[in-house]
Amino acid sequence: MSEGGRRKLGPIRLPARFALVSWRDLALSLGPIVLISAAAIWATFWYVRPAPPDTIIFSAGPEGSSYRVHAEKYRRILARNGIKLEILASQGSLENLKRLNDPAFNVDVGFVQGGVAASLGAVDGLVSLGSMFHQPLAVFYRSGAPLARLSGFQGRRLAIGAAGSGTHVLALALLKSNGVEPGGRTRLLELAGDAAVQALIRGKVDAAFLMGDSAAGKGMRTLLDAPGIRLLDFPQAEGYVRRFRYLSKLELPMGSIDLGRNLPSRDLQLIGPTVELIAREDLHPALSDLLIEAAVEVHGGATLLQRAGEFPAPVEREFRISDDAARYYKSGKGLFYRYLPFWVASLADRTMVLIVPVLVLLIPGLRLVPVLYRWRVTSRIYRWYGSLLALERDIRRDPAPEDMEELLKRLAGIEEAVGSIKVPLSFADQLYVLREHIGFVRARLEKSGARPGAGETP
Repeated sequence: MSEGGRRKLGPIRLPARFALVSWRDLALSLGPIVLISAAAIWATFWYVRPAPPDTIIFSAGPEGSSYRVHAEKYRRILARNGIKLEILASQGSLENLKRLNDPAFNVDVGFVQGGVAASLGAVDGLVSLGSMFHQPLAVFYRSGAPLARLSGFQGRRLAIGAAGSGTHVLALALLKSNGVEPGGRTRLLELAGDAAVQALIRGKVDAAFLMGDSAAGKGMRTLLDAPGIRLLDFPQAEGYVRRFRYLSKLELPMGSIDLGRNLPSRDLQLIGPTVELIAREDLHPALSDLLIEAAVEVHGGATLLQRAGEFPAPVEREFRISDDAARYYKSGKGLFYRYLPFWVASLADRTMVLIVPVLVLLIPGLRLVPVLYRWRVTSRIYRWYGSLLALERDIRRDPAPEDMEELLKRLAGIEEAVGSIKVPLSFADQLYVLREHIGFVRARLEKSGARPGAGETP
C-alpha cells in the first residue's frame, strides 16, 4: 500500500464542552409556551371578561313621568357603587325600544312596556333583565253617565299620548279592537302628560289615555278630584287579557286611593301591560347584577296594584331573559360581589378568569418543557450519526487510495463539529457514546486503508 494509504489517521481529539444547564435550549423550549399562555391570559382578561364601564346610559321617559321618577331612583342607588347613570329623556316605551334597537345610538338599557315590540317589527340583540312593574292604563273621560266600553268614544276627541310612547301604541291597538281607527269621525290627538290632563279639564278633549311612561301620578290624582271626570272601568278586562297576551287584569279596590273620600267609590277593573327593563346583549354581567339589585329596591315593595316581592320577576314576554339575569334571579350576586366593594369584586372576578388559560395551557405546557429541552439537546448529538453511517457505508465499498484522503477529511469534519458541541453535564454520557462511535469508524477506516486490495496489490 502507498504511504498515503498506510498513513495513520491520528488520535481523536474531542475537547469537552460541558455546562450545568443549556440556558439557550431551556429558553427556546419554555419561551413559546410562556408566550402562548400569556397571549391567552391577555385575551381572556380583556375580551372574555372586560372591566365593567363606570357609566350606564338609561333611556327613560319625559320629565315628570313615572319612568323618569324610577330612573332617578336607579341613579341614586347605582351611585353607591361608583356607577354613573346618565338618563336620556324620551317620549316613552316605543322611542326607548327604537334607541336600543339602533346600533348607532349610544344607550345601554331602557324601560319598555309589553306590546310595543310588535309595532316595531324586527328586534335583534336585545334581552330582558326582567319585568319591573305593572303599568295600568288609566282612561279618564268627561261624561254625565258612566261608560263601560271603549266603543263609546266613537266620534269624540281623544288624547292618546305622544307618538313614540307606549301609551300611543296601546291606545291605538285597543281602540282599533273596538272599531275606532284614525281617519274616521273620532279625532285622535297626540297629547300626553300634563298637556292631556289640562286639555281634558278645560274641555278641549273628551277623554285622555294616560300611562306611566308619559304621565305623572300627580296629574292622574288631579283628574280623580276634577268634577265631571270619571275613570273608565273595564268590565271586559278578562276579554282584553285573553286577546292581548301582554296585558294583565288589575284591580283598583274601593277607597284604595283615598279612604277618607272613598276614592274610587267602587272596585274598578283595569288593564295594563308590565314594563320590562330591556338591555343590549353586550351589557356587562356586573352591571346587569347592579341594575337588578337596584330594581329590587325600587320595585320590590307593595303598591296598590302589586304584592311585595312580586317584582322584579324573570317573566319572559317579548324578549328572552338574559343569561346573566336568569343566573341572578336563581342564585343572587356572585360570591365576590356579596362581600367586597364593587370595584374590588370586579377585579377579583376578572382575576379568577385567568385560572382557565393557566390550567388549560400553561400547566400542560410546562410539563412538555423537559421533553422539548431533552429533544433539543440530544438532537445536536444524534444528527451526526447520519454522517457517520454514510461515512461507514463508503468505507465498506473498499475505497481507492485517492478516496482515502476525502474520507479522512470527512471524518475530521465530523470530529471538529462534535468537538464544538456544548451540552449539559447530564447529557455527557450520550456525547461520550458518540465519541466512541467516531473512534469505531476511525478504526474501520484504518483497517480499510491497511488491507490488501484496498486500491492496490501488496
